Amino acid sequence: AYKRFSELLPKEERENACSARVPKSQILRLPELRANPFQHRICRVFSTSDDGDDSMSFEDFLDMLSAFSDSATLDIKSHYAFRIFDFDDDGTLDRKDLEKLVNCLTGQGEESQLSSAEMEQLIQNILEESDIDKDGTINLSEFQLVVSRSPDFTRYGGLWR
Repeated sequence: AYKRFSELLPKEERENACSARVPKSQILRLPELRANPFQHRICRVFSTSDDGDDSMSFEDFLDMLSAFSDSATLDIKSHYAFRIFDFDDDGTLDRKDLEKLVNCLTGQGEESQLSSAEMEQLIQNILEESDIDKDGTINLSEFQLVVSRSPDFTRYGGLWR
């Protein structure tokens, strides 16, 4: 992990990789993130940058790799997936978050975009399946319950592949 992290830094910064921050633009070049529809959210969630530039320290990078590793627990994977899907960072998945999530998964192109009616029906179905307390949003525990019933989530690593 350290070697991979330091290779993302300019040559002159590699000796001090432990104290350096890798810019988001470099993180996005990782093969695992290059084609990931959530790449920007992944950087946002794992970055501890005070500048809001989504750069990563070595610790941030380790956290990201650990969360997406095959050995990460379902709780860890689902916790980070929830944070990544919570686009407005308010601690719940509401209709706007779910719409952004669906758009990321289906692509933003006109040929793949759902109609308003299709989107509304899909969001309604998601909420009916997941919103246990019927408050119109999905909280972390509701999300984790749904994910625990999905063997594909753990088999395919959630977001990384």
